[in-house]
Amino acid sequence: MKLLPLPTDGQTPVRVLTIAGTDSGGGAGIQADSRTMALLGVHACVAVAAVTVQNSVGVSGFHEIPAQTVADQVRVVVGDIGIGAAKTGMLASTAIIEAVAQVCGEVGIGRDGAVPLVVDPVAASMHGDPLLHASALDALRHTLIPLATVVTPNLDEVRLLTGIEVTDDRTARTAAEALLALGPRWAIVKGGHLRSSEFSTDILYDGEHFHELSAPRIRTGNDHGGGDTLAAATACALAHGYQVPEAIAFAKEWTTRCLRAAYDLGAGHGPVSPLWRLRD
Repeated sequence: MKLLPLPTDGQTPVRVLTIAGTDSGGGAGIQADSRTMALLGVHACVAVAAVTVQNSVGVSGFHEIPAQTVADQVRVVVGDIGIGAAKTGMLASTAIIEAVAQVCGEVGIGRDGAVPLVVDPVAASMHGDPLLHASALDALRHTLIPLATVVTPNLDEVRLLTGIEVTDDRTARTAAEALLALGPRWAIVKGGHLRSSEFSTDILYDGEHFHELSAPRIRTGNDHGGGDTLAAATACALAHGYQVPEAIAFAKEWTTRCLRAAYDLGAGHGPVSPLWRLRD
């Protein structure tokens, strides 16, 4: 695959901000975002929204960072360092979602600002453990997603946000339309969890055209952090000036390579791995 250009020695790399939660097991969240960003030659800035207690088996708890502290992290990074794109992950609560939406508007992040925003509306872990208070779904729908350049939910999150159970191409397109009605510029419905064919097909929609992106399905149980990796790679490509369809296509190819390189970790699901780039 054609990768993003690496900075030369002494050159300030492209900067991308992730606003998300930590993963103490290192497989997902800010850890997954930062790994992908680093191996794509991007400097990762972080605004920690929550600290999770988790490993490869599941999430046993999380602690929310005060909403004002989350917003202040965004504010000071953008004001001093500057960023080319931002992404969100686990935001945990209505208060944090509203604070993030407000500060993004202040500093020019989002669909009406100069800095593109990838919203990964994390609601639950891959094990089904909740990572978002149920009362915060409305804040996601009506406060944050309308700011998104592109929104990248998994199929469980599509169902929570739209009420649509995606089972095939027709329902995926219906769900993409429903997601776009919430206000983002682009919406993607990912097909990785359908597992109904030899290919994983994602549907990307902008209100006029449906774009299909397919890749061979990688049969592995080690797919922890796959959604974070796709969203982070999309943000990196957007920061490099890619348009959304090209950024998503790049991110899908990157994530497929990371799935091929996934490794066992602990007693549960191991992580997708961008470490293959070190070998290449």
